[in-house]
Amino acid sequence: MFVPFRLLTVLLFGIPISPLFAQQLQTIDRIYDPKVETVLLFPQVSTNLNDPALTLNPPVISLDEQVFLQLEFDDLTADYRSFRARLVHCNADWQRSVLNDIEFTYEYNDNPITEYQTSINTKIPYFHYRFTLPRVKLPGNYLLVIYDERNRNNIIFTRRFSTYQNRVIVSAEARFSSNPARQFSDQQIDLSINYRGYQVISPQDDFRVVIRQNYRDDREIQGLRPTNVQAFDQTLEYRLIDLSNNMPGGNEFRFFDTRTILSRANYIDRIDRPADHNIAYVQVDRPRNQGVYVQSDDFNGQFVIDHRETGNGGTNADYIETIFTLNTPEVPNVEVYVNGAFNFWQRNDRNRMTFDALSGAYRATMLLKQGVYNYDYVVGTAGPQQKVDENYIEGSFSSTENDYEVFVYHRPPASRADQLVAYRRVGINKRK
Repeated sequence: MFVPFRLLTVLLFGIPISPLFAQQLQTIDRIYDPKVETVLLFPQVSTNLNDPALTLNPPVISLDEQVFLQLEFDDLTADYRSFRARLVHCNADWQRSVLNDIEFTYEYNDNPITEYQTSINTKIPYFHYRFTLPRVKLPGNYLLVIYDERNRNNIIFTRRFSTYQNRVIVSAEARFSSNPARQFSDQQIDLSINYRGYQVISPQDDFRVVIRQNYRDDREIQGLRPTNVQAFDQTLEYRLIDLSNNMPGGNEFRFFDTRTILSRANYIDRIDRPADHNIAYVQVDRPRNQGVYVQSDDFNGQFVIDHRETGNGGTNADYIETIFTLNTPEVPNVEVYVNGAFNFWQRNDRNRMTFDALSGAYRATMLLKQGVYNYDYVVGTAGPQQKVDENYIEGSFSSTENDYEVFVYHRPPASRADQLVAYRRVGINKRK
């Protein structure tokens, strides 16, 4: 008797070949389970996974290099739970593509997460999980979905990542804005695409360019059109006079260091040590939107997990109740947030600040794992159409050191999904 392949997969493995989750899957970085913390996804460019600097690299890898993506996260239930991982292919707009699993994976697209360790000598116990993502066939955007093995409709968290193959050549330069009115506050990214030897039908229409600042999905430039098409040289130039390739430079990020609780480290005012957990008070902050730019080194909004006494932040670093204080008068009709990669640059109840009329300052409390954290403060209006202003408190300066990424997407003829055919990183005001 003939059994269809899809039905055979269900009979053998108990689930269909396509990830059909009961709940609506959002293709964003998001943690659904409140007991899961510190989700890290980074290229495994070193055999020393305890090197905290590895996590400063974005989850973007080349398919032409033998580099894998490493996932790490903590489960604060302190009970072992079985998790599984699936990959979802997405187009350039991060909407799910129509590709079947077999078109972009080399093996069965449902992997158990079996590597884990318990925390060591921490007041807040947790399980630390690690998982190496499998290789994929196609360059493009992907969503990693981690779910509960006992209930596949229970999604634990999702993380975006990208793979690329440089089939066209991108040249890019970041500089001060060419607009005299914005040259001290904004930065400009000029670029060109050389597609010599690459098959494309309508170059001025078929390429989709995305520029991202500091690896942040909330700081992107999209919809750029080439200003010049050099058909003979097969080159597209993007030198836009409408300033659509400009972005506020922002300010250097604030930071604090909680790698040790035995003494106060950088920008920690004091540490309390109750029996069940530790409390760290970050030094009181003030607005920086007035005055001149002050140069300082930062991680461009990222963070690293580390434990000074052991050098093993994965299992020895404890979770600390971290208290932020922003000394500024109450801002009417807006919400104030502590902003950073530790919260996927999102603004929600976890990082929302409340105004304390008695002290005349905003406060927020977050549970963060020991390490070095970059952060800043943003304001946003309430409601579904939230308008966010990161410069209201921090200011914006073109002298700020930033990283930019250029993504070039194209859907080849007869292909059913967008592919990432070029990727380039470029910095501005680099000092190292």
